[in-house]
Amino acid sequence: MPWKNQGGGPWGSGPKGPWGSGPQPVGPRPPDLEDLLRRGQDRLQQIMPGGYFSGIGITLIILLIVAFWLLSGFFRVQSEELGVVLRFGKHVRTVQPGLNYHLPYPIETVLLPKALRVNTISIGMTLIDDPARRARSVRDVPEESLMLTGDENIVDVDFTVLWRIKPDGVGDFLFNIQNPEGTVKAVAESAMREVIGRSQIQPILTGARNVTEQNVHELIQKTLDSYGAGIQISQVQMQKVDPPAQVIDAFRDVQAARANLEQLQNEAQTYANQVVPQARGRAAQILQAAEGYKEQAVAEAKGQSARFLKVYEEYKKAPDVTRERIYLETMERVLGGADKLVYDGGASGQGIVPYLPLPELTTKRPPTTGPQSSGGSR
Repeated sequence: MPWKNQGGGPWGSGPKGPWGSGPQPVGPRPPDLEDLLRRGQDRLQQIMPGGYFSGIGITLIILLIVAFWLLSGFFRVQSEELGVVLRFGKHVRTVQPGLNYHLPYPIETVLLPKALRVNTISIGMTLIDDPARRARSVRDVPEESLMLTGDENIVDVDFTVLWRIKPDGVGDFLFNIQNPEGTVKAVAESAMREVIGRSQIQPILTGARNVTEQNVHELIQKTLDSYGAGIQISQVQMQKVDPPAQVIDAFRDVQAARANLEQLQNEAQTYANQVVPQARGRAAQILQAAEGYKEQAVAEAKGQSARFLKVYEEYKKAPDVTRERIYLETMERVLGGADKLVYDGGASGQGIVPYLPLPELTTKRPPTTGPQSSGGSR
């Protein structure tokens, strides 16, 4: 038949159809591996005298392989990492961040844990990413946060633990514990429950947070050290300490009442501290004034007594003179402030008319309140 001469089917040989050539490949063609191998062999033959299968060629190939094998021992430790070098699986040394070298595999291998980074574990709550708000929301985990206190109350505690790997305990961290984060979380929750179980609910809710955090910190570190975990606890932070949600309103009322009680007691104490010193000051002032008056009266009495004795001593020496002097001094004090007219009764006073100011005496007389006599006053 005529189509047999076309070297294929009725549409010709290869991909051609009855309407011409078939579809052509589009895009770059893949490299030919045989061509690449052939070119590499030609270059090796040009470099190595006598061919690459000669003794010199084999030696150069071996040297290149050994050089690449030795160079494979260089490695870089990042800023948050420490390099743990293992020789046939045994920890031999720890290297710091930077470019370092170890014997190539399989003699030595290296592990790069994040030993310089501070890790955070949250207990009693879970952080959930919220893509809509581009933030994180906190979800409470009651099976982790609800704890029993020493006085048989229930408290809801959320806290976080900051921890890192000890610089000298990287080997312990890698080989002594299998799940570091799970171990730290379990130990931290157990330590918090133990400390809360020994405490009363009132100090936990008010002013004993720092003491509780310190006790939990020490207990976690002691437990991890006994495990040989190679972990250092940096800090324990209590985020929320509240009663259960079902009774939180009643607890808040009790706290408000206690706060009001303390406020009233402080105000009363302040008033007492103000009034008592004032009363004591006034009492001391009165006592000092009385003591001063006493001293003054006694001193005046003693002075008058001494003066009288002095006068009496002088009187006994000259009674007439002393009597006359006392009389004169007395009349001086009595008549010193009065208006006086001296009449000696001699001849020069014959023209003096005695005068009695009756109107002035009448006006100065106090009015009489009783019934007047029929004759009137004269």
